[in-house]
Amino acid sequence: MLRLPLFVFCSFAAASALAWPTKPVTFIVPYPPGGGTDVIARIYQEPLSKQLGQPIVIENRGGAGGSLGTGVATRANPDGHTLLCTLSSHTINPVIYPNLTYDTERDLRPISQVASLPQLFAVNPATPYKTFAELVEYMKRNPGRLDYASVGIGSPSHIAGELLKMRLNGFMVHIPYRGGGPAVAATMAGDVPLLIVSIPAAMGQVRAGRLRPLAVSTRKRTSILPDVPTVAEATGLKDFEVDSWYALFAPAKVPDEVISRMNHEVVTVAARPDVKAKLLEQGAEAVSSTPERLGKMVSHEIEEWRAVVKRAKIEGE
Repeated sequence: MLRLPLFVFCSFAAASALAWPTKPVTFIVPYPPGGGTDVIARIYQEPLSKQLGQPIVIENRGGAGGSLGTGVATRANPDGHTLLCTLSSHTINPVIYPNLTYDTERDLRPISQVASLPQLFAVNPATPYKTFAELVEYMKRNPGRLDYASVGIGSPSHIAGELLKMRLNGFMVHIPYRGGGPAVAATMAGDVPLLIVSIPAAMGQVRAGRLRPLAVSTRKRTSILPDVPTVAEATGLKDFEVDSWYALFAPAKVPDEVISRMNHEVVTVAARPDVKAKLLEQGAEAVSSTPERLGKMVSHEIEEWRAVVKRAKIEGE
């Protein structure tokens, strides 16, 4: 039996990884077609396909708040031809769903962020709140008399509302809806005075004057609504941030060379003016990162949201 030296096997493995991809690459999107994550993935689909020299196939595997499709991605062949494109609920799910079939940090390798957008705090124009400071003042003076709409239990908008309550020692009543559309409609109808939702879900109504934007949840203002202050600016809560980000991950055993190559291509595509423009149309901004930075962000957010979920007693549906 012929025995090859170890370095020969290593060379074969490295050469195979460097030749990646050798067939179409599948992006598992753990949400239904037409949703924000699906739209973001499709904006990157064509330019990344050209960079890689292979088609990218979008496979929607919705269900269980994104955890179903994420579980499928963790069990995929770790040859780099199946990746996960998901959003920031990725760091909320392990906190509110204790019986996930995977470990969020151990079973996935971070590649790069691809986009970012804030949660928007907006009100029905018929309400008396002209600024976020006025809204906060009412909440603090009238505990439990201010309702807010979110897009669902455990969503980034729900987390943003509960984090605001915690940091300001105030109290609002959470009214969960099943998605951005119903939450926006309820706010415009006057059923709920305050809406917390991602910008794409509300932007059309903001432009039409049917919703009044008061603040955004990120550390920096968004170029989409440059005149709208951040929560930190409006309240003095300098560490307040809920960033609705989108990112790529790979199964845990995907080789380093694949992670490095894919990260390079994402960084290249995210810098393209046409990609930035398409994302901006959706209310998002192009963002890229190193795998290390994304990994640290995931770890930090899981612990931060754990504290919020525990204090707010949030349980997954």
